[in-house]
Amino acid sequence: MEIQNEQIIAFFQKRFEQNPQRHPNCNWQETLAKLQSSPEKLQSLQKMEETGGQPDLITFPNGTTAYVDCSPESPNRRSLCYDQTAFDSRKEHKPKNSAVTMASEIGIELLDEEQYAHLQTLGEFDLKTSSWLKTPESVRTLGGAIFGDRRFNRVFTYHNGAESYYAARGFRGILKI
Repeated sequence: MEIQNEQIIAFFQKRFEQNPQRHPNCNWQETLAKLQSSPEKLQSLQKMEETGGQPDLITFPNGTTAYVDCSPESPNRRSLCYDQTAFDSRKEHKPKNSAVTMASEIGIELLDEEQYAHLQTLGEFDLKTSSWLKTPESVRTLGGAIFGDRRFNRVFTYHNGAESYYAARGFRGILKI
């Protein structure tokens, strides 16, 4: 198991070094120490990678850092409704799962609207797909959920019924370390 962890860490170190613009003023040794002190976080990071997320460390405007799915298009966690309540409400043509449930199984959370907007300042994401976003309770209690994408060189946040699902909509996760 230790050799496997060393390979995983080397993989994420390489991505960290290839994308310094995503995490200015961060150094790998501090990040490595955080990962090594939380084996469950390293396992979640590996699951993010296995499901197509291409996670990398991101520095947010308030100075906090977290791993975020940085794949160009929404990760290969798609055809999902928003949450378990939405999943349970579908009587026919149920999706595979819900975004919130799958995120929890991986050990991550969905990006919120502000985090998603910041990610979009670091590159162009979701040009052909869209990603469910952590939805405010005021919207969710009314049956809705929000998602984002980039079209026409602009980032949009939309709404949909939480029970809806599409082949091109997944979710982007965040792992706080």
